[in-house]
Amino acid sequence: MNFFHTKIEFLKGVGPQRAGLLQTELNIFTYGDLIQHYPFRHLDRTQFYQIADIHEDLPYIQVKGRIRSKELLGEGRKQRLSAVFTDASGELELVWFKGVKWMNTSLKTGAEYIVFGKPTIFNSRINIAHPEVEEATEVKQGQSYLHPVYSTTEKLKNHRLDSKAISRIMAELLKLAATNIPETLSPDLIDQYKMLSKREALLQIHFPINTDKLNAAKFRLKFEELFYVQLKLLRQKTIRKADLAGQIFKNVPTLTEFYNNHLTFDLTNAQKRVIKEIYKDLCAGKQMNRLLQGDVGSGKTIVAFITMLMASDNGAQSCLMAPTEILADQHYVGLKQFADKLNINLGKLTGSTKQSERRKIHEQLQSGEMKIIVGTHALLEDVVQFQNLGLCIIDEQHRFGVAQRSKLWQKNPRVIPHVLVMTATPIPRTLAMTLYGDLDVSVIDELPAGRKEIVTVHRFDAHRLRVFGFLREQIKLGRQVYIVYPLIEESETMDYKDLMDGYESVKRAFPEYQISMVHGKMKPQDKDFEMQRFVKHETQIMVATTVIEVGVNVPNASVMVIESAERFGLSQLHQLRGRVGRGAEQSYCILMTNYKLSKESKIRLETMVRTNNGFEIADIDLKLRGPGDLMGTQQSGVLDLLVADLAKDSKILQESRAAAQLILEQDPTLAQPQNQNISRHIQSLKKNTLNWSRIS
Repeated sequence: MNFFHTKIEFLKGVGPQRAGLLQTELNIFTYGDLIQHYPFRHLDRTQFYQIADIHEDLPYIQVKGRIRSKELLGEGRKQRLSAVFTDASGELELVWFKGVKWMNTSLKTGAEYIVFGKPTIFNSRINIAHPEVEEATEVKQGQSYLHPVYSTTEKLKNHRLDSKAISRIMAELLKLAATNIPETLSPDLIDQYKMLSKREALLQIHFPINTDKLNAAKFRLKFEELFYVQLKLLRQKTIRKADLAGQIFKNVPTLTEFYNNHLTFDLTNAQKRVIKEIYKDLCAGKQMNRLLQGDVGSGKTIVAFITMLMASDNGAQSCLMAPTEILADQHYVGLKQFADKLNINLGKLTGSTKQSERRKIHEQLQSGEMKIIVGTHALLEDVVQFQNLGLCIIDEQHRFGVAQRSKLWQKNPRVIPHVLVMTATPIPRTLAMTLYGDLDVSVIDELPAGRKEIVTVHRFDAHRLRVFGFLREQIKLGRQVYIVYPLIEESETMDYKDLMDGYESVKRAFPEYQISMVHGKMKPQDKDFEMQRFVKHETQIMVATTVIEVGVNVPNASVMVIESAERFGLSQLHQLRGRVGRGAEQSYCILMTNYKLSKESKIRLETMVRTNNGFEIADIDLKLRGPGDLMGTQQSGVLDLLVADLAKDSKILQESRAAAQLILEQDPTLAQPQNQNISRHIQSLKKNTLNWSRIS
């Protein structure tokens, strides 16, 4: 049996009880899982701060001193432990809200400790909440000054499995593992990038001799992880291009007629470029799998319609699937005016389509009479069958799972339909290469002519009367206004204005105007009714939660007010802003906040005010939030990365992708002797493993 499949309980110092905890708390079941539980940072045990020099803008710091006193404050669940920690220069407070009893018994007054944590200011004095604390010991000769710090949990700490205990069992494992670690990259790659061996990299990432070795270990493991992600995606892409035939859509008479007689505006150069890329795919005889990225309002829907005309000109049907009824309706209304001029039968199928209407749609799809269908998840139902489905367009891809997509493909048993995936969420290049590395990517990076940039400003709550005055001026000019709130009902833990409160105050401020309200807890028909009142200009102000993030297109709505804007992520703010600016009028986005803002909130708001460029915003968002959380818990879900971080490692990602591409060009089946390590490693992994760089 593979050494790394050995159950964790057999490791010295673990045993069945600790093994159970490691399984439930950290998902560590085997030696392989443990060795890949990488430290999220290393403490430089030689660098200490004086308490007098500490301020709240510092990142994590290390201090050496003594516990002068400690006391339990509060009762029951609200109990906390407070300790006064001193060195020669001053004192600071250490405070714990969790694991209080255990900390209280394990901390000794008068003993010398090393404390590590993030300083903050509370009641005008410096404190550190939940610091890591360990007894001060001298660094022995020959011992590394870099100590690994592992993520752990309160429950583990309460059972004496803190970071230090994990590092002890890790040292035990590495002694056993040293002779069992196989090389997983080719000698050529290791040589080309001057990388450490896999064995050396694993030893040095846990217990580095110095900073250079630690950096070399990180590079090696990040490169390998991203290399295998890219290798997997590129192989899928190559296999698909080689194996999967696609219908050929060469003749385009209706499209020519549409261009010459019915298109009332000029396409942008970016739209023309994308249409060429799509047409080339559709003539190649291979199944198209393309991602179309473009900001809100950049004209993706018309590109989708033109692609559907290519299909219908060649005897194939198309479907466009959207995540919500509102969005499906919007696509349907927008495309129907063009379809009618071209005498193309276009239908709509959503959850609220009546039974009698459904039967008619099913018949027309099966007979081939209906060329284009727009809809929601309802399109996935087994009863929906096509005569010849040739093209699937999926809007806002991230809201549909892989299983749902493949259900659409099965609607044509003879030849897999072409796929065009659209998103208005700008995805940073590094993320696109990883999430959609098996798709070809097209980008619409310019807005249609005549569109004015949205003016974005940041205002504090104290300026509310001035803001309301501005809204009144805009409404008098005949414009409409969105006001978006982050919460539906008041929550005890948050003192943010909630929607109901906001709705009442807006009604009081604008008694002379009609106001709509929309939120996620309303029934779909009520939501639609309110949306339609706004679309028809029966109401002047729409008070809503983020349900309008993907939603109605109201060219006349030219002002977007976002309340408690600090509570939204950057990409969400950008998406919300994209709801205005759809007509020829100058549009405005007003970000409302109180004065108390975190450093990150300030960066987000400054970015929104400074730029309308979705891709720049997405890059900053990725750097701020990181695909993984900043505390070292790596990104989960689709990416499943253990050590690489897409926000910081874009250079390594590009190098690893280029390396994977070159290897596949020279040796598509990985049969050559120099690639046997790579081939053997892939064979040893289970077919369903997301991350091919894992130790199996």
